[in-house]
Amino acid sequence: MELRQIQYFMEVAKREHVTEAALALHVAQSAVSRQIFNLETELGVNLFIREGRNVKLTMIGQMFLEHMEQAMKVIEEAQREIEEYLDPKKGTIRIGFPSSLASHTLPTTISAFREHYPQVKFQLKQGSYSELIEGVINGDFDMALIGPVPKQEKKVLGTTLFTDNIVALLPSTHPLANEKAIKLGQLREDSFVLFPKEYVLREIIIRACEQIGFQPKVSFEGVDTDSIKGLVSAGLGITLIPEITLVDGFPRSTVKIPIIEPEVTRTVGVIIPRERKMLPTVRLFYDFLKDFFSRLDRYQM
Repeated sequence: MELRQIQYFMEVAKREHVTEAALALHVAQSAVSRQIFNLETELGVNLFIREGRNVKLTMIGQMFLEHMEQAMKVIEEAQREIEEYLDPKKGTIRIGFPSSLASHTLPTTISAFREHYPQVKFQLKQGSYSELIEGVINGDFDMALIGPVPKQEKKVLGTTLFTDNIVALLPSTHPLANEKAIKLGQLREDSFVLFPKEYVLREIIIRACEQIGFQPKVSFEGVDTDSIKGLVSAGLGITLIPEITLVDGFPRSTVKIPIIEPEVTRTVGVIIPRERKMLPTVRLFYDFLKDFFSRLDRYQM
């Protein structure tokens, strides 16, 4: 079994079409077909069901694909590790992140890091709270920025970088728009714009409202912070939102107001796999993150 055969097999499985796989691999269709035939002959099983020009994995083919995906991850990790040990300042870091940290926190830290290590490359992918945790556990990400920092996940190690206030974002025509601070209970009759169910930021807001005895009325939902801010800007409701998402300004026709009684916050930090060793370039960025926010915190104090 050759590495090339595995690569061709995985590409055909992905596209379910030999010709399209050959185009993606920049090789002749006959070369792909020959390698798949050789692989099936060596294994003694059919990996694909042929349906005209299309192909589909057999049951044994699906099982083989799952094993090969894991094997390729190990091979790619080994290649990265060798390259980074030769020169950690030229490696690649795979980072997951939520939408609430996309506009300011992530770009700011990467920009500051690249001033010291300009040749380091980044692969970035946005995800939900559970996707970020699973991605780190499964090896899809080297690390993930996340908020709040999980405390009960046994397979990830979380480090808090800072605490983020949750503030009210109101239309500028709202009766409380001129207040310097408001109590959360003053919003009990308002219509809220929140993330969909199962989003952790929605859970934080719901718990804060329930803590003082009311269930927020949700009129609209948005899957990211920009859509939520846009709905508030259009006068369709109010929201509670991490203050870090407003650091570069907030939408027209809206105002940001701190919340008191109760104060609503979330921790923001980074998670790494507890049982997997960090590669040298990843370690560089991880240590930089902790130092960067530690210095920022001392400066603000």
